[in-house]
Amino acid sequence: MLVKKGEEDAENKRNIVHLDLDSFFVSVERLYDNRLEGKPILIGGTGDRGVVASCSYEARKFGVHSAMPIRTARQLCPEALLIRGDFARYSQKSHEITDIIRESVPLFEKASIDEFYVDYTGMDRFFGCFKMASELRQRIIQESGLPISLGLSANKTVSKVATGEAKPNNEKQVLHGEEKPFLAPLSVRKIPMIGRQTSHSLYNMGVKKIHTLQAMPAELLESAFGKNGRLIWEKANGIDRSTIRPYSEAKSISSENTFETDTIDLRLLEATLTAMTEQLTGKLRWQQKLASTVAVKIRYSDFDTHTVQRQVPYTAADHSLLPVVKALFYQLYQRRLLIRLIGLRFSGLVHGNYQINLFEDSQERISLYQALDRINGKYGDKTVCRAVGMQVGRRRFNPFNGKEI
Repeated sequence: MLVKKGEEDAENKRNIVHLDLDSFFVSVERLYDNRLEGKPILIGGTGDRGVVASCSYEARKFGVHSAMPIRTARQLCPEALLIRGDFARYSQKSHEITDIIRESVPLFEKASIDEFYVDYTGMDRFFGCFKMASELRQRIIQESGLPISLGLSANKTVSKVATGEAKPNNEKQVLHGEEKPFLAPLSVRKIPMIGRQTSHSLYNMGVKKIHTLQAMPAELLESAFGKNGRLIWEKANGIDRSTIRPYSEAKSISSENTFETDTIDLRLLEATLTAMTEQLTGKLRWQQKLASTVAVKIRYSDFDTHTVQRQVPYTAADHSLLPVVKALFYQLYQRRLLIRLIGLRFSGLVHGNYQINLFEDSQERISLYQALDRINGKYGDKTVCRAVGMQVGRRRFNPFNGKEI
């Protein structure tokens, strides 16, 4: 069958949808208590040293934003209602919405607990991608009761920005070829990879709007920001070649340890589990992933093997996962026989940045995790670790200088 050039070009154009649940944690809370509708809401730790995990649009009008200290948020918006979040509830709603999307689309990526990308490439000439995306959004709203916004364009970056412009609870399409004009009048902070530090550097260069970035030579940005400079220039010009990473519940990371001598030493077993947990959670954070299932395996000296698992709220924080790991071990370890091997697996992985429990953690703990990951990422696993885990593994480290001993 002959295909006209125009039709061939249309088939080669990508159609990427970005879906983002609006103020997800707040919206879930309002599902269970409609008295919260229309009121400024803060979700997060209940102490003054905690941070904001999420906030309602009513609170954002006062300058409140996620990751802000609770104390600061309450100063900006004294009328706000502070709610200690229920991450298990949010995880459950996220699973429900994931199931809806899985049933409705050929290919999707779960970017975080409340954010998705859908690839409708090649389907436009038959169904109309924006119509399909809009129908999917309406189904999510009707079946979950939660507000959600979407953006549709030729790539992930522009679609994500379009979603931000559509919020709250709306949708926006950027037609092929309109990417640069759409981005041009927006603030450079709208580009997903530009955070506070990079935006300040750009402001110091006199760059506040994306149209200025579009007009700058890519080489100039490369000299100022290294490899990221080229990425910034491409995104500012509506260029993003990244593909959809297919979502799979089966993805996991794991670690096993076979002891040189079968053991019943509980201190050694706990130390091994601690070291394995730190290793795996460090990998999760490095890969920007979160786990929702924990499994512990025991193999006894007679090779009899048992495994137990538990679902947990999405997390990549060892202080949240360690108690679960130890509880599962003691739930499983009933026979009091010599142990040959223990294993640990984290599964149900999704891409996401909720790397810490914002409902419990202080700014100090958040900063500690960030510092630990930077050091271990630069100098290697176990450069800094819990003292109990130093004895485990082929290398031992001095926790004060990170050197092998």
